[in-house]
Amino acid sequence: MFIGEFHHNIDDKGRLIIPSKFRCELGEKFIITRGLDKCLFIYSMNEWENITKKLQTLPFTKKDARNFSRFFLSGATECEFDKQGRILITSPLVHYANLVQKCVIIGVNERIEVWDEEEFNKFLNDNEEQFSEIAENLFTQE
Repeated sequence: MFIGEFHHNIDDKGRLIIPSKFRCELGEKFIITRGLDKCLFIYSMNEWENITKKLQTLPFTKKDARNFSRFFLSGATECEFDKQGRILITSPLVHYANLVQKCVIIGVNERIEVWDEEEFNKFLNDNEEQFSEIAENLFTQE
């Protein structure tokens, strides 16, 4: 399980340090792809296999299924760490998530998310007052 929040800068070559706590859990190779809400998702190879199996069960005759699969899988890249614990994020992914300099790396259960710091702060500010209501709606028993 990935948890926690870390702040690192992405360099002009697209390299970003991933916290050592996360590196151990990810393993040597892992997948980075477009996430939702203008961030990037990082998955261990085992978790990626689980997700792609679920995607394969979606009916290709449904437009939403085709569109989501294109969006999610076309940006996916297999990565590994360099000697400094950095990953190289491809320019299309850097552009998608608007990663300029300051990044926030968060653990979200089975995945890691990489956010531009301004986008992450905007997300928190825009949703701050709704989190209690969201929690109540998600965890209320019928």
